[in-house]
Amino acid sequence: MDSFIFLLLLLLFFFLCSPITSFQTEKKTYIFRIDSGLKPSVFSTHYHWYTSEFTEGPRILHLYDTVFHGFSASVTPDDAQTLRNHPAVLAVFEDRRRELHTTRSPQFLGLRNQKGLWSNSDYGSDVIIGVLDTGIWPERRSFSDLNLGPVPKRWRGVCQTGVRFDARNCNKKIIGARYFAKGQQAAMFGGINKTVEFLSPRDADGHGTHTASTAAGRQAFRANMAGYASGVAKGVAPKARIAAYKVCWKDSGCLDSDILAAFDAAVSDGVDVISISIGGGDGIPSPYYLDPIAIGSYGAASMGVFVSSSAGNDGPNGMSVTNLAPWITTVGAGTIDRDFPADVVLGDGHRLRGVSLYSGVPLKGQMFPVVYPGKNGMLAASLCMENSLDPKLVRGKIVICDRGSNPRVAKGLVVKKAGGVGMILANTVSNGEGLVGDAHLIPASNVGSSAGDRIKAYASTHLNPIATIGFRGTVIGVKPAPVVASFSGRGPNGLNPEILKPDLIAPGVNILAAWTDAVGPTGIVSDRRKTEFNILSGTSMACPHVSGAAALLKSAHPDWSPAAIRSAMMTTASLVDNSNRSLIDESTGKRSTPYDFGSGHLNLGRAIDPGLVYDITNDDYIAFLCSIGYEMKTIQVITRTPVRCPTRKPSPGNLNYPSITALFPTSNRDLLSKTLFRTVTNVGQSEAVYMARIESPRGVTVTVKPSRLVFTSAVKKLSYAVTVTVDTKNLALGTSGAAFGSVTWFDGGKHVVRSAVVVTQMVPL
Repeated sequence: MDSFIFLLLLLLFFFLCSPITSFQTEKKTYIFRIDSGLKPSVFSTHYHWYTSEFTEGPRILHLYDTVFHGFSASVTPDDAQTLRNHPAVLAVFEDRRRELHTTRSPQFLGLRNQKGLWSNSDYGSDVIIGVLDTGIWPERRSFSDLNLGPVPKRWRGVCQTGVRFDARNCNKKIIGARYFAKGQQAAMFGGINKTVEFLSPRDADGHGTHTASTAAGRQAFRANMAGYASGVAKGVAPKARIAAYKVCWKDSGCLDSDILAAFDAAVSDGVDVISISIGGGDGIPSPYYLDPIAIGSYGAASMGVFVSSSAGNDGPNGMSVTNLAPWITTVGAGTIDRDFPADVVLGDGHRLRGVSLYSGVPLKGQMFPVVYPGKNGMLAASLCMENSLDPKLVRGKIVICDRGSNPRVAKGLVVKKAGGVGMILANTVSNGEGLVGDAHLIPASNVGSSAGDRIKAYASTHLNPIATIGFRGTVIGVKPAPVVASFSGRGPNGLNPEILKPDLIAPGVNILAAWTDAVGPTGIVSDRRKTEFNILSGTSMACPHVSGAAALLKSAHPDWSPAAIRSAMMTTASLVDNSNRSLIDESTGKRSTPYDFGSGHLNLGRAIDPGLVYDITNDDYIAFLCSIGYEMKTIQVITRTPVRCPTRKPSPGNLNYPSITALFPTSNRDLLSKTLFRTVTNVGQSEAVYMARIESPRGVTVTVKPSRLVFTSAVKKLSYAVTVTVDTKNLALGTSGAAFGSVTWFDGGKHVVRSAVVVTQMVPL
């Protein structure tokens, strides 16, 4: 009997311990940064070295050799720790999952047919844009190669075949396509759902098709989404070539190992611009040396490739901006002068503004009872979560649903399932007044926080509350526009406040562009509708506007560096809306700041001829990395090659950025002063004289020396010093903890070169 009990205890022990042991030995994907200069000469290739000395061949997923030296592999955590101690291993980081930051807009940027930048650049026909996203739906009219010239001879990419994608799907417009799935296939959790995905560059999600056509879609007449936004759809650089790199997969997101492999391939293939509307999903910025997007972007920028990325959709919270590296152009979102009004009319006569892309049978003014299921503190019911609504309460009524937690359109399906006839989607305080149009499957309207509160109060205080929704289609010429979108990621920069992020904003609200045939316009499984074009909002939509703009500028000025192109956009950006008033913040209705819009709203009509640019070299970026305390081996993780920091530590504020931030420590002294330095390059007429104009914040004195810059055919670069002196007793810091001003150089003609000035006492993180 004792032996039997002992055997039972022994079996119980192994049963309890075996899952833990299994978990500990489970393989994960890691990215290994290798010092390639230490490769022994006995190995003919880096792959032979890696497979012989570091890991077995079958476990290697991606080999990196262009923007990054190393590999990704599926190994146990113990093996990863062992490899971390190898003298040739500079860094090891676990694969991380990222998320997507999910037409009339080119004209809104100042582009006109046969004029200005479109004319001067031949619409970008000699420039190649690499789009890192969910792939592409090649049959769309936006990707026609009709009347396009031959593919640029420098192109070295391929048209990778796969499920429902063969060589015929590439043409003189889509000149290359690849997909990167090895990281997903090796992932311990998730992976690729082949029932909804294509193991090929074909887009099952729609996001990649939308961003690619926003950047470089061809002209398509009679474009619309279910009758909304009818007209001609055209990308910012309609003749630019597209190379699609599928790194994100429906239902499973985007993995760092695959993203880094796509950066490596894109630069090797010969792209000129990389557009990546992807960012971290945890809200915590990683140091540059642990961020594959920052590392891949540095490798691209160091080889002359312009990289634009989305600023994230976690606004209006402060310090929510993502993709912070100074070699990335970080793009926030603004509205355009087009809207899709759907007014909520209450039984007491009040009419409240909302928006919607609903295209079904309208309510035609018929009033219905209106109910708020969350009035008794029922959180799930207030959000209209699955199975949270009582059919007895909502049947035959218009239901008020709070925004958040589950997808906006899915809330309407919950209402429909419970017998409701319509939905009022009410913003919460965190969403503010920012409205987003959705292609709802039932009559629905999205209203702002204040309107939502007004409707809830009406529903709870009236004996028989009733309402209807009036859909007014498409309205253009809306004022004010642009407005900073409430969701757009905001500064300050959570890694290095000395670098103002976002850099600028571009159209990112209710943008019409091409769409996949794999899913309906809402992207949810039950939506069986097909549409050639779709209307989306997000900094994901703003980013490709800047990518297309960079393509046009690169075509017009092929000798400009990525930093010069960004500078041209930033220093000429607009600070006023179409009412000639300061840009406002959609979430508050109040005046916005550079923490919201960076340098302003993209204005391509002026960016083509900026007069002066702030250029940045690879050495400048290395000095910046030294200035923020990175050791030389750490910097090499980013730069690929060994570096040496100067004996005297530089100041991060002296990076030759087009914006200027003076960061002061908290102090009891009455006066604080700091001097920063900048260098401008004349890209306008050779003989030019520029004068400085200063806008100092309250309690701050800003001086510039010299205040006059004289350029000649022999003198194309000149430096100046900016001294910022703070009177701490009179300094007026806003709610953001900063004060804002500007330094502007003007030549008395058309050139006005403006740099935002930020003064803050925030302590760096």
